[in-house]
Amino acid sequence: MSMRIAGGASARMAMRSLTRDSSVKDLKLRPGTVKRIWQFAKPFKLYLFFFLITIVIDSLLTVASPLLLRNLIDKGVIPKNGQLVTQLALLVGLIAVFDTIVNLVSRWFSSRIGEGLIFEMRTQVFEHIQKQSIAFFTRTQTGALISRINSDVIGAQNAFTDTLSGVLSNILTLSLVVAAMLVLSWQITVMSLLLLPVFLIPTKWVGKQIQALTLKSFSLNAEMSSTMSERFNVSGALLVTLYGRPERERKSFRHKARQVADIGIQTAMLNRIFYLSILSIAAIATAFAYGIGGHLAISGAITVGSLLALTTLLARLYGPLTSLSNVRVDVMTALVSFERVFEVLDLQPMVKDEPGAKAHTLGKPSITFDHVTFSYPTANEISLASLEIVAKKELVESGKILDDISFHCPPGSLTAIVGPSGAGKSTISGLVPRLYDVTEGAILIDDHDIKSFALHSLRDQIGVVTQDSHMFHDSIENNLRYAREDATTDQIRSACEAAQIWNFISALPNGLETIVGERGHRLSGGERQRLAIARLLLKSPSIVILDEATAHLDSENEALVQTALEIALQGRTSIVIAHRLSTIQRADQILVLESGRIVERGRHEELVAQRGLYFDLYQRQVLTPRT
Repeated sequence: MSMRIAGGASARMAMRSLTRDSSVKDLKLRPGTVKRIWQFAKPFKLYLFFFLITIVIDSLLTVASPLLLRNLIDKGVIPKNGQLVTQLALLVGLIAVFDTIVNLVSRWFSSRIGEGLIFEMRTQVFEHIQKQSIAFFTRTQTGALISRINSDVIGAQNAFTDTLSGVLSNILTLSLVVAAMLVLSWQITVMSLLLLPVFLIPTKWVGKQIQALTLKSFSLNAEMSSTMSERFNVSGALLVTLYGRPERERKSFRHKARQVADIGIQTAMLNRIFYLSILSIAAIATAFAYGIGGHLAISGAITVGSLLALTTLLARLYGPLTSLSNVRVDVMTALVSFERVFEVLDLQPMVKDEPGAKAHTLGKPSITFDHVTFSYPTANEISLASLEIVAKKELVESGKILDDISFHCPPGSLTAIVGPSGAGKSTISGLVPRLYDVTEGAILIDDHDIKSFALHSLRDQIGVVTQDSHMFHDSIENNLRYAREDATTDQIRSACEAAQIWNFISALPNGLETIVGERGHRLSGGERQRLAIARLLLKSPSIVILDEATAHLDSENEALVQTALEIALQGRTSIVIAHRLSTIQRADQILVLESGRIVERGRHEELVAQRGLYFDLYQRQVLTPRT
């Protein structure tokens, strides 16, 4: 039984090592990677010290039991010394119990180190990603980013818990086992080592087969996950319902699922062949050991106890040998996981606090664009190629989106920005809260460059409502509290009343506790917009930016939203990006953009009278100009 168990353990060790991606050993690590890893491990150095001690003790105990077995046979059983047999049997039992305790203690230290590393790295990566600019998220695949926080962080953790312990344990165990076997019989030891290639050939072959199947399975599973993610969210499900072909979707998914199932069958059979091959080879090696050792025992070259000890040690020889034959791949796999995490941590946010930035308190501020030019950053500046799996290399840059834009918004004024699609209107709305930084020129608030503001201070005083206001899959109340966590129920109600949404909420069976669904899809567009305005009112910002806030609403909802917006804009400096010109006729100034430049500016009546681009846009919407 012990031989079978040891053989199974050897098979598992060999399989785990040899099915790793061998191409990783050719990768080049960046200088300083190991030093940075140690910085992460430093807080756990005491745990690491005791963890390594338990590994050493466990390796010593691996050799101790067979050697005690030798004495039990040679000095106890054969001389018929019952007392010694009892004592040694008890000692073997105590060693087994002690080894169990050592393994439990080792596992405790391993868990403390591993989970501690996961916690530290995950939180650091999460916090760092949250600091990235919006441009980063427009390019990055969400799945790849989540994988970096989950899979790669766990892979980095395994460097300490599995790889470190495995390499050290295998080196110690192998050294002690070979030394003990050489002392007992150099002939059997040499024979056992000569059989190693026979042991490695099937493990290497099966390992490569399983590795290839595993990679294919991962790819197919990723495709299925992507399919399910796209089809199972509200927007995707709606698209499939309206335009999809259920039979085509079913066949496509079944084809991928069938491939995964077939791979699973092949992998299971290869695993069983591998396992049985290892057991057979181990059994053959044991047979050779018994054959050669039996003759040596008959001739008196070794004792019977030594023969039994050798065969027991033999079962503990091949697992460590096989694993160490692939040690570079094991170590590099662990180090690469760390490097992939560091790759994210090293990506500096494009928008960050400037040196000396501080908090500013705004009352009713002015906003000035001073010769602002802007071009979107390139992929190399804002993202990582490894997080853009399907992205193609950009051959041309975006060019100037805004070119020499200058205008002034007096305190408490309403400035409207209009123009054809692609003129740069939404870009202006993103520059004020520093979602992006200007390429040239400056944006001033109360004559202070916005880069002199601490980011949290700037954004705390700006409220934004876009044409597709996002809602978390949570209750109405929690979505509103996201703007102001300490808001009272009365304050929430007042904001909702001002946003023309309270009557709707109060009529719901669960009121504020109503779950809005993914991206707020359980609400209509007008309801979402009014909730977004209520959220803005709770925030109570000094500056309001509306980016096509009524673009997709019907006339009834538009009227409600417009009433809510009028309340939201009162006493605040506002910039309104508008598609429907009927919503901005009372603006203090209207800027008309075309190809990134301001081509007209003035009040509604003035621009209509000029009969330029604004007049053309106005005419297209079949509006009747005021007389």
